[in-house]
Amino acid sequence: MGKAALDRVNLKGRSFLTLKDFNAEEIKHILWVSADLKNRIKHRGEYVPLLQGKSIAMIFEKRSTRTRMSTETGFSLLGGHPCFLTHQDIHLGVNESTTDTARVLSGLADIVLARVYSHSSLEHLDKDASIPIINGLSDLYHPIQILADLLTLQEHYGSLKGLTLAWIGDGNNVLHSFMMSLAKLGVNLKVATPKGYEPDANVTQEAQLLSKQFGTKLQFLTDPMEAARDSSVLVTDTWVSMGQEEEKKRRLKDFHGYQITMQTGSVAAPDWTFLHCLPRKAEEVDDEVFYSPRSLVFTEAENRKWTIMGLMVCILTDYKPRIPKLKF
Repeated sequence: MGKAALDRVNLKGRSFLTLKDFNAEEIKHILWVSADLKNRIKHRGEYVPLLQGKSIAMIFEKRSTRTRMSTETGFSLLGGHPCFLTHQDIHLGVNESTTDTARVLSGLADIVLARVYSHSSLEHLDKDASIPIINGLSDLYHPIQILADLLTLQEHYGSLKGLTLAWIGDGNNVLHSFMMSLAKLGVNLKVATPKGYEPDANVTQEAQLLSKQFGTKLQFLTDPMEAARDSSVLVTDTWVSMGQEEEKKRRLKDFHGYQITMQTGSVAAPDWTFLHCLPRKAEEVDDEVFYSPRSLVFTEAENRKWTIMGLMVCILTDYKPRIPKLKF
């Protein structure tokens, strides 16, 4: 059943705004293609120009290191041409309506990756574009980050099913994307946030339905140590996102006690690991954990490249991986 389902997966022409819209087999297929490209290009030294003759428009309302580098170098490595557009080049809905921008880009590029403030901007682009749109980050979701995290954990543990991930920090867009994907892959989720920093209520409601549907555990807590207890993976993110700088002093006070340390890990599963999507601040996780062998953050950062490549190949081609299917 699993093999047949994976063989039937066809993502060509699909937009990728949220993992909410993708089922387990589709997520697994993207990760399989990503792992295959990593094997062929990084480990075997092959040239795989699957996107030769194609172009991507990269709209960045918010700056980024990993999203820009992974997409730009990844698309080029696959033989395509990336076009980087900052807010100075394109200001959605200001100099030109988002509708007109979507239609213009549809005639000039094969795909768009947009890193925006408002998720509604992505939905507007997707509605009016005739080419696929990828969410490079929005205020509500960050799905391409989760693809990298899932591949990193699959590589490290050999499979995902049965793992328990503890999120310790802000109820933000990265957490929302975990909430829309982990249950589908058999991963339990424990969330610890300070009061007032819980994830979006609508996302929480949908995540609870997914957890019930797939038989996984989903817990919402305020105690970081309770979240870490017996967990396989400890995850955090910035406490002060772009656009929240004026709230920094209050946020640092509210998140006191949420720093991940070896003491946090002392109650986790014996083989616990640590993830952070970067950039990292010392108040979120101390150096002892961040630079320890338990930290997978730099593999995680590299996998941003292989997973965005895998996603773009899935959306733009009919490519079939050569390596055996991954165990999930």
